[in-house]
Amino acid sequence: MESAAGGSRTGRNLPAAVAVGAGLGAAVILSLYYVEELFLAVVLVAVGAGVVELVRSLATRDIRVPVVPVLAALAAMLAGGYWGGPVWLVGVFATALLVLMIWRMFAGTEGYVRDTAATVLVTAYPALLAGFVALLLAQDQGPDRVVVFIATTVASDIGGYFAGVLFGRHKMSPVISPKKTWEGFAGSALACMAVGGWLTAWLLEAEVWKGVLIGAVVVVAATLGDLVESVIKRDLGIKDMSSVLPGHGGMMDRLDSLVAALIPVWALLTLLV
Repeated sequence: MESAAGGSRTGRNLPAAVAVGAGLGAAVILSLYYVEELFLAVVLVAVGAGVVELVRSLATRDIRVPVVPVLAALAAMLAGGYWGGPVWLVGVFATALLVLMIWRMFAGTEGYVRDTAATVLVTAYPALLAGFVALLLAQDQGPDRVVVFIATTVASDIGGYFAGVLFGRHKMSPVISPKKTWEGFAGSALACMAVGGWLTAWLLEAEVWKGVLIGAVVVVAATLGDLVESVIKRDLGIKDMSSVLPGHGGMMDRLDSLVAALIPVWALLTLLV
């Protein structure tokens, strides 16, 4: 999250953020290249935590979402995407929606439409979107493709943060995300395209321009994903969905950019590489 201010005014514990980020990165890399199924378990835990955060945040407005069935749907979508492909991922999602609508029906008619709409939202965002990482992993050079995706998207946050701190002056969206600046966005774009071009050429042995294109798409998707989560938090009247990650906030504060960038990265890597 970039800021127009610097130093302590960023409101972010940088040493803690770096330590947590390094720990998460190590867990991802070790699981990816040791046992692919273990990486899916890491995704399940991380996205599952995000689902729980979102459900609890919705509950502050008396919106009821059945967390256990949604978590079961998340696990099924990850498994379906990895072992069955896109058709299974979409099929599990559609089946889960029907099951969840019936599940809520037995809780009564009061607030049914409101609760069901929120349940569909949580099942799609972040659960369904996260399922596309299983599609990436199942492809040839799956672990390398996942690394390209994660590293390029994380570069958006890092590049935007430092560019925003050092040069941020012009607000991008004062109402939705006051700390986000156009200078930060430029830093995100440069970092994404540089990392995307480098890793795509190194790990996937593809032309650099393809990685640069992926980076350009990622910065737009990641920024929009960040803004979407900011809108949700502002509507619910909360600053962070939790404080589970020191220096980062909640799990959804880290997943917002990743899940938004997943589908375009999967599509581009599938088509171009």
